[in-house]
Amino acid sequence: MNRKIIMKNINTNIDIDELIAGYCSNELSVNEIGHLRDWLNLSPDNKKYFQQRLQIWFFATVTNDKVRFDKEKAFELFLTRKAASLQKQVFTEKRLPLIVFRRIVAAIAILLIFAGAGYWLGAGRVKDLIAEDVVMEVPFGSRSKMYLPDGTLVWLNAGSTLSYAQNFGVNNRTVNLKGEGYFEVVHQKKKPFYVISDDLKIHVLGTKFNLRNYLEEDEARITLLEGSVKVNCNSVSQQEFYLKPHEQIIYDRETAIARTTLTNALNSLEWTNGYLFFDKEKLPNIARELERSYNVKIKIADESLKTFRFYGDFSRTEQTIQEVLEVLASTKRLSYEINGKEIILKKK
Repeated sequence: MNRKIIMKNINTNIDIDELIAGYCSNELSVNEIGHLRDWLNLSPDNKKYFQQRLQIWFFATVTNDKVRFDKEKAFELFLTRKAASLQKQVFTEKRLPLIVFRRIVAAIAILLIFAGAGYWLGAGRVKDLIAEDVVMEVPFGSRSKMYLPDGTLVWLNAGSTLSYAQNFGVNNRTVNLKGEGYFEVVHQKKKPFYVISDDLKIHVLGTKFNLRNYLEEDEARITLLEGSVKVNCNSVSQQEFYLKPHEQIIYDRETAIARTTLTNALNSLEWTNGYLFFDKEKLPNIARELERSYNVKIKIADESLKTFRFYGDFSRTEQTIQEVLEVLASTKRLSYEINGKEIILKKK
């Protein structure tokens, strides 16, 4: 079922889905852009519908190790979300042949996901079309891979959120991150790339790095694989750092002090391949990571356990939560109880 624009004092009946497709592929005329803008201004639901279409066309989600773009799945998701959003709107209906819409969705999704050019080039003419941010949220128990409109690759870990303006790439390239993300930033000399995450601001021109900044954890970490980045800690001390490959910044949230250290940067990417890597990690942070990865709730019953640190390397796709707990218990420092999705860690 398709949406059409119906507006007072306008003698026209325009297919909104075709306009959105034209917007994404940079093929709209000035008049068509005006029609699309007028339709968006009719109601918040129209803006939400438009935002959903954009997300589908340049966002692909994966939860397994074989990452690829599936145009058939993207089309099915498009139809599902579209049907769910057809509520209390002023529009008329007509059926677009399935093969035509399949071709539109597949072509535009491939263009935007792998090239990234169609959306932001088109947005150069309609950068103020809508003001809402694009928001990507990853639930517990999963991880996601996506490409931003400029072609930058982003992995998002469980329990993470990434947001950016609809006109990303037009005047600037700034994203906001809560949680953990791995970035392979496309170089654009005149448009540097910024990641803002609570007290941290990262400035890059083109590089590969991992940022872990869950607000419930006592430390944030930025690890550089390639290139260079400048990191500003927006605390009282206003610290500023320049990282080189295989260097890491550890930011203590309680003291608002950061320090740099050498590290094996590849370890910070283990999670993108479905692994959990702990290197002298405190038990509370391990517990929170297991909660996000396995969608469980973990309680540490003994306060003294919270100072313990552990090493570990696990496969979240091949090992169950109980198998991970068995390894931790084998250190003779703790025991555990499992009640459904609730786990209690006790001192041994």
